Amino acid sequence: MNFKNDKLEEFNEYIKFRKVAIIGLGVSNLPLLDYMHDKKARVTVFDERNIESISKEVMDKITTYGFEFNLGKNCLEKLKGFDIIFRSPSCLPTRLKLQEEENRGAIITTEIEMVMKMCPCKIIGVTGSDGKTTTTSLIHSILQKSGYHVFLGGNIGMPLFTKLPEMTPEDIVVLELSSFQLMGMEVSPHIAVITNITPNHLNIHKDYEEYIEAKKNIFKYQKEDDILILNYDNEITRNCANEANGKVIFFSSKEKLDNGFIVDGKVIKECEDRIRKHIFNGEEAILRGNHNLENMATAISATKTLVSIEDAVEAIKEFKPVEHRIELVKEIDQVKWYNDSASSSPTRTLSGLNAFEEEIILIAGGYDKNLDYEPLAKPIVEKVKALLLIGQTSGKIFDVVKEELENQKKDLDIYMCENLEQTVNLAKKLARPGNVVLFSPASASFDMFKDFADRGNQFKKLVHNM
Repeated sequence: MNFKNDKLEEFNEYIKFRKVAIIGLGVSNLPLLDYMHDKKARVTVFDERNIESISKEVMDKITTYGFEFNLGKNCLEKLKGFDIIFRSPSCLPTRLKLQEEENRGAIITTEIEMVMKMCPCKIIGVTGSDGKTTTTSLIHSILQKSGYHVFLGGNIGMPLFTKLPEMTPEDIVVLELSSFQLMGMEVSPHIAVITNITPNHLNIHKDYEEYIEAKKNIFKYQKEDDILILNYDNEITRNCANEANGKVIFFSSKEKLDNGFIVDGKVIKECEDRIRKHIFNGEEAILRGNHNLENMATAISATKTLVSIEDAVEAIKEFKPVEHRIELVKEIDQVKWYNDSASSSPTRTLSGLNAFEEEIILIAGGYDKNLDYEPLAKPIVEKVKALLLIGQTSGKIFDVVKEELENQKKDLDIYMCENLEQTVNLAKKLARPGNVVLFSPASASFDMFKDFADRGNQFKKLVHNM
């Protein structure tokens, strides 16, 4: 018997001949071009890039479909009189033009919010400042290996809006959700996860409070029988339990919880009414580091109502690191080179440093997101053999490390480099057998690279070409 998605059919009927704005021709919005044309919507495309920066294939599609378009820095000046507006995640709902249109009666939404509103099956959503990609990928792997038909999307995977017709109530959707995607959202997943909350993206959000409130949307619209999984060790996420509508499950690597999941050394345990049961020895997994043990515990707690813990553990044992996240690139002359380009904040790099017992040569620095680097200073002084710095934040990192060195009356070789190639060549000269070279920038990539993936791929290419 074929499933009929009444919500989707109602939307398809509503959208016909309506005025639709699509803001931003990024990955999430591109599939909307075909979909809206097929449903006979009257589409206008907005993008702050100029026409030369947009692919010819995309522009040809826009003109072939007869869509209007406004390009350039001031393109939103012509945003007026629309029924529904699909914003890109980077176009925050606080933009004045969006608010003006909303006040006129327009629906302001995103591709991923509409997926969540019309999805016919259970949704698991993961957010957090650190660890969300690995945790989301672990959850997806566990469910897939347990026989579920799983759709992976949000910040990773593929845009899922055009996959809605394929979804049935028996499927599961797993989403990684950023603060930009969650901001303004008025729907929450059935199972919500917050890995942690620390300062991030403060170059885009108005302030830290706005960033925190955006993250909270992942659970604000949950119902009583929904589940919220929180990091007990993070004060902000721990206090989210006071605002939860559904059942709360904690995980911790610092506290002996009465209920929830704990990381005790290398062992993950489940706690029920103060009775602790050994689940899994993390040394059996491929993933490295205490932060990944926390990610594993989180993934087990998120899938507990759907699969047996035994099946979850078997999937975790086989799980390989997600690309650009403490990814072993190559071992050269007994030196292991790791790509951790996705570490775009100090807390992520701290997790990377803590994953190793070996002496570390650290390559760090990049685009400035207005973050505080002081928490990195002491771990660098204690764990790093040589520090190689590049990018906009190199001076900030240098200053806090230098101050910590003076406080501890220690020395550390610090090198200021011009580009990634120079740092890799220098790291090769400095490394000795048994060392680890860790590329973990603690900063965003946009000063020198397209994105963190481009940055990581360039690092891997340089290492492979040695």
